[in-house]
Amino acid sequence: QVQLVESGGGLVQAGGSLRLSCAASGRTISDYPMGWFRQSPGKEREFVAGITWRESVTQYGDSVKGRFTMSRDNDKNRVYLQMNSLKAEDTAVYYCAAAYRRPMGTRPSDYDYWGQGTQVTVSS
Repeated sequence: QVQLVESGGGLVQAGGSLRLSCAASGRTISDYPMGWFRQSPGKEREFVAGITWRESVTQYGDSVKGRFTMSRDNDKNRVYLQMNSLKAEDTAVYYCAAAYRRPMGTRPSDYDYWGQGTQVTVSS
């Protein structure tokens, strides 16, 4: 079992930056592809970014490419999402997710463990 806890959300003006952090406990995440998703009211959960467990190869959703950067620190059992040039449409609850010994995917069903989420609000 893996427990995930997100932090770093908050209120920011459009054009600003935030850095989300996801702390894992229970097991080391070095064997797990990790992902960030987001969900706003009335919308489906959307893939934001993912990172493979060995090579740390990253993949991004089209709406965040060039603005968001995902990274991982296996020694600290954490992953991060650096969000720059934020827009009002980035407002959502952001979730960290882990996939146990599966290829990194872009669908929520590709992930086995989820955090509770952290709210990001971007004012225009």
